[in-house]
Parts: sequence; structure tokens; C-alpha cells
Amino acid sequence: MFGKYATLALCMLATAHAANPFAAKQTSADTKSAYMSKLMSKATPTANSQLHGRRLADDDAEIEVDITGYSLRFEKCQFVRAYDQDMIDGGYDTVLSTQRFVIFRLCPSDSCSKCNSGFGEYMVDMEEYLGYTVEYRENEQEEYCEACDEDCYYAAADDAAAADDAAAEEEGDEEEEGDDARRKLAAKKIRRKLANASDCDTCVDACEKIESMEDNNYLDATAFINCQSIQEATDDDGNQQAAVYAGPICASNGKKIKIGVFSDENCMFIDSDKDVENYLTNEDGNAMNLSHNLLKTVYNQEECISCAEDVEADENGYYEAAEVKEVCAELYDVSAKCETSNGFDNGMSSNKYYEQNDAANQVENEELVCDFISSLKSNTYSQDGEIVIGGSKVYTAGGTTTTGGQKFALTFFIIGTVGLAVYAAMLHSQLTKGGKADLSAQGGAMA
Repeated sequence: MFGKYATLALCMLATAHAANPFAAKQTSADTKSAYMSKLMSKATPTANSQLHGRRLADDDAEIEVDITGYSLRFEKCQFVRAYDQDMIDGGYDTVLSTQRFVIFRLCPSDSCSKCNSGFGEYMVDMEEYLGYTVEYRENEQEEYCEACDEDCYYAAADDAAAADDAAAEEEGDEEEEGDDARRKLAAKKIRRKLANASDCDTCVDACEKIESMEDNNYLDATAFINCQSIQEATDDDGNQQAAVYAGPICASNGKKIKIGVFSDENCMFIDSDKDVENYLTNEDGNAMNLSHNLLKTVYNQEECISCAEDVEADENGYYEAAEVKEVCAELYDVSAKCETSNGFDNGMSSNKYYEQNDAANQVENEELVCDFISSLKSNTYSQDGEIVIGGSKVYTAGGTTTTGGQKFALTFFIIGTVGLAVYAAMLHSQLTKGGKADLSAQGGAMA
């Protein structure tokens, strides 16, 4: 798995540094990039995972990468356009397909908001990142509103009955195992936060808004994290029209993820002139707006996700070792990793077992991946994935615009080109006339 990301990074770096905007020929780097892009798009967790009991050595001893002391934090979203043979085979007008990446960090939990040392930095496919983080935040929201419903609505009506139910639930927790136990433990933790009336007022208001979202003509933006059609190629009367699709895009220089409009079913070609909300209606034909409240939580750097499962003390006051949350485990498993250079001591690079087995690519190619991640963060690519050459781009919610300096340079280049063309024409005319004059003189002398 790591080797695929490392080779992809190599190919992307080679493409970024060697790209010629005036040449359309295919290079060996393009071919490698296309091949690795295909592998990247199909990347899935391998059987050789690196977390808590998923990986066994020859002696069947568990090998662990303990990230329970860390929290997951979003860093950047970036599109990258690269050569893809499938684009030719599919009959597209371009040979470039769009790859979508998210960079995230595992930061020490006690300093996640700063995260300037002792962290690991990772790159993963955007679809994978959104899939795992949105699911986690949805479950978190559901648990929050369930706890609010039980401890605010119900308790206000009958405090005694609520107390009985809470006691019964606590007894039941001792018998619960797996996901149900963890969910109830998280709910109990939330209930402890809802101990006063002001907290209840806050949660009741928030959860009522969530429940009545569609009634108020809002759709959750997370419903569009996977590319989907929002306008068919034919209207209700059978007339032909342009098909339109919605999917996630990078915005605000990659610091945010929003929902944009695309012209193809794979959401590779952004149509920045269109607004997704202009195509959203309910069954009655009423216009719908997007709510980004939940989507914001997966890219807000102030809302880190702790990678340690909640644990409670036993009857003797002792705590069991926390397990790694699934969202962190899965994303760590499928990501390209940059750890050593950032002082991350608990990763694959610091584990001697991995240096001698399949994940040796992590150690051998980590510098390469770090360089590629750095290139994604340093605005090597525009928001829609094009390589930036000799200038910067101004990022907007849906596309790119030209800066004043770029407009001046472009105008200067055009005027200069026209001037050179005029000068060349004048020079050619003079040379032609001079040649004819010489020939006339020679002809007269011969006569």
C-alpha cells in the first residue's frame, strides 16, 4: 500500500517539475503517473494493517502502532490533474484526470490546536477521508441528540423516571460489548455535559434544527460527498439539456471542503460558473439550500478527533488501556505517511518490525512522500488541479481567478508578441526588397 503512494508521489513530483505548458507529448513520467493514479483510485486497506492486532509477526505476536495519545486534524484538500490513459480510452477531450487528496495530521492530543512538533503528516484519497470522518461525525451527532432527548426532554417531564432509566441503562452497559457499549459510554459522557439548563437549551435548539432541516428547505451538504447527478440529460418534457453533477471541491486555498458543480459523472471537471443550490429542489419543486454545519466539522482545525476510545474505571478505580478509534485506525492504514521528519515517534518508521517486513517501503520512501505532501501544501497546484507555473492563483469557492500581476504580464506578453511580429514582417519586407534590388542591379550589369 505505501509503495503505491510513494511511487505516485514520485510520478507527481516529476510531472510537476518537468511539465511544459506548450508541449502535448506524453512522457515516461506521464505514463507512470497514469498507472499510479489508477492504483491510487482503487486503494483499499490491505490485510497487512498496522494497528492494534491487525498485523501479526511470524511468532503471532501483535505489533502495534499506538496512536491513542494523538488526535486527527485536517490540514489541506488538494486536486491534482495528471495524465491518464483511461481518459483516452474513454474518448474524453483531455488526457488529464483529476485525483483528489486530503492531507491530515495526527497531533499530540494535548496540543492539537497548535500541532507544531511531534506530529505525523499523512495523505489520503478525499473519498476515503470524507467517508470515514463524515460517518464518525454523524454518529457523534446522533449520540449527542439521543442524550439530549433523554436527559433534557424526558427528564424535564419526569425526573424520577429518567433517573430509573439511567440506572437501568448503566447496569445494562456492564453486559454490553463492542460498538453498542462504546456508543452508550459516549452517550453517558455527553449526558454528563448536559447537567445544567443552559446546556439543555443549547442541545435542544441544535437538535430541533437538525430534525427539521428538510422542513425548512435545507439539505445536509454531506449528502453530496460522493459524486451524484443533480440534473439529468433530459428534462421532464423529454427535451435535451446538459447533465450536471454535484460533488466535493476544495475551497479557500484548500482549507475548506464545499460542494461544487461538475460537468461529468466522475466529478473531474469543475464548472465554476454554476452554483449547486440552483439545481436543488424538493418533491414540491421548492428551492433547497445546503447546510454545511456537519461538513464543517471534518475540516475545522479547531475540532480535532481524539483517536482514543472513551474508557471508564472499573469497580476498583482502574482504567483499561484505550483502543484506537476506527476513524483514526482506518485513515492511518490507507494513508501515505510522513512521520520521521516531524518528530512522530510512534509510527511505522520507528518500529523495527516494519523495517524488516512488507512495510519497509515506509522507511525507504518516506522522504519522497514528505516532498510530495510539501508540494501539495506549497500551492504547486491550482485549486482545480492544474500545475501552477511562474505565478500564483487566487482561490475562490469554485475555481480560480487571475491576479492583477498575471493580467499585466499577460498583456505585456501579448503586446510584445504583436510588436515582434510587426518587426519581423518589416524586416522580411526590407530583406525581400533588398534582394530584388540586388538582382535588378546584377541584371543591368549583365545586359
